Amino acid sequence: MPEITRDEVAHLANLARIDLDDAELDHLAPQLSVILESVASISGVAGDDIPPTSHAIPLTNVFREDVVEPCLTPEQALSGAPAVEEQRFSVPRILGDEQ
Repeated sequence: MPEITRDEVAHLANLARIDLDDAELDHLAPQLSVILESVASISGVAGDDIPPTSHAIPLTNVFREDVVEPCLTPEQALSGAPAVEEQRFSVPRILGDEQ
């Protein structure tokens, strides 16, 4: 894989709106080349006969079933609230009208 050039790093930094000076560009170009080579070497390991996986071991769902159970009525839930408005908790406004 060809090495990434200083100009390519400057172009990427410009796209990402990152301000890099000349010393940083000279420092980052070889590092990014090493990273790209590492990724390319890993990509070459997996063959077509190996299925892609996201986990090394199979995952199972550990969530419980969603069962409706008795719960508080709105009046019970709001009984300890300092302020109630139309069966809802009343809280101070934190955003202005522009939102």
